[in-house]
Amino acid sequence: MNIDKELETTMNETLSNTAGGAWLNESEWAESVFSGTWERCGQQAEIIEPATGEVLSRIGMLAGDELGRFSAAAARAQGSWAKMHFEDRARILRTAAELGERHFAELTGWIVRESGSTRAKAEFELSITIRSLREAAAMPSQAQGLVLPSTADRLSMCRRAPLGVIGVIAPFNFPLYLAMRAVAPALAVGNAVVLKPDPRTAISGGVIIARLLAEAGLPNGVLHVLTGGGDLGAALCRDPHVAMIAFTGSTAAGRKVGELAGANLKKVSLELGGKNTLIVLDDADLDVAVSNAAWGAYLHQGQICMATGRILVQRTIEDEFARRLAAKAQQLTVGNPATDAAALGPMINAAQVRSAQDIVDRSVAAGAKLEAGGRHDALFFWPTVLSGVKPGMPAFEEEIFGPVACITGFDTDDEAVMLANRTEYGLSAGVISNSVGRALEIGNRLRTGLLHINDQTVADDVVNPFGGVGASGNGTSIGGPANWEEFTQWQWVTIRGSAQAYPL
Repeated sequence: MNIDKELETTMNETLSNTAGGAWLNESEWAESVFSGTWERCGQQAEIIEPATGEVLSRIGMLAGDELGRFSAAAARAQGSWAKMHFEDRARILRTAAELGERHFAELTGWIVRESGSTRAKAEFELSITIRSLREAAAMPSQAQGLVLPSTADRLSMCRRAPLGVIGVIAPFNFPLYLAMRAVAPALAVGNAVVLKPDPRTAISGGVIIARLLAEAGLPNGVLHVLTGGGDLGAALCRDPHVAMIAFTGSTAAGRKVGELAGANLKKVSLELGGKNTLIVLDDADLDVAVSNAAWGAYLHQGQICMATGRILVQRTIEDEFARRLAAKAQQLTVGNPATDAAALGPMINAAQVRSAQDIVDRSVAAGAKLEAGGRHDALFFWPTVLSGVKPGMPAFEEEIFGPVACITGFDTDDEAVMLANRTEYGLSAGVISNSVGRALEIGNRLRTGLLHINDQTVADDVVNPFGGVGASGNGTSIGGPANWEEFTQWQWVTIRGSAQAYPL
């Protein structure tokens, strides 16, 4: 952790006063990191509270051509970190988890204010972040290789070796967890990490992680948290010290990351967007199905890669389903989650609001029926229901990333499969039916990385491999047993008692 001389993520004095707690601004660590040294950066950016427009903090924005000194420092620190006793690495991760629990209220407050999360969502995010630290803490003591078929004079084995320096590029929507789910296992198996959080959520997605691990005892230089724009992300993809890029974000940005990192022969993990389908069959309990659809479509204002982007409903129950979902949407409250008991908070910024509103407006113009919502006030977008959504309409084809539930009717199970697979995305899908066999038969035909029978599309249990196919990812997974695949590489090792001559 580079926390004494060099600025990596910085904030001004408002930090200790804006989230109801001061832990992030305590100790010598805070004196050095939050001392105003952001002025040395060529640019700075404001972190805005979406619900109020208030400036929560200011951060320094590192230029891409400044990355090299940090990545080189990470490479220098990685070797000794990998050699550290496995129990010492595990202890640091466990201690970070304990610190997260100790300061739960303050850290939750930051997620609420910075990302527009409801308190329940923020508490869930911090909880699974703590779980991810504990799961990572178990990795250093796990078996790390295999003994291969050997001969009397030669032992043959393979073992998992750290890659070196991992570049992590994290998004704004679940800023803490989607960064930590890569940072923690990458560190656990002996890598160093350079983390680039989204500048809009640099506290939740960067500073909190730095603070937890610094106080837990992570050695200097092993983790670098750097805020910057697209040029910094591009520099990570090119940097010779960085062996892998773990990227979570939009499909458009992911394509650029994959292209640039691939051209520099780096390992790449891409977790991208989704147009996820929930299929509701005619034998489903309607109220339960509506509850699932509302949760999947409206959780965190629909700003989730796994959000339920399309709801396919069997024609015989379509009208009643739409009526009940619209009634539920109209009952949901919208407001400032830091001060109100709101079901939905603000969207992240005006650009995201405009994008969602544009898709709704174009879909209605194309023939979709607006059953509820369809409007916004500043960054607060009312939960929206569109029925009669057909293939070709923007609401059917495009990822909305807003609180918009899109209903499409179908007649047969085969038609449901055809409609669900009519997308370039392939992240998550759900099927709801009183017949598990029927639902599973449909689910087995869906092209998707995550499949949920009798559940909606938004889920992550930390211990599960998580990843998509098509435009939702490059076929890799992160989480649980997949972490060994992601953040290490196989090394083949043979051992002879003594060297032998060859017949040449």
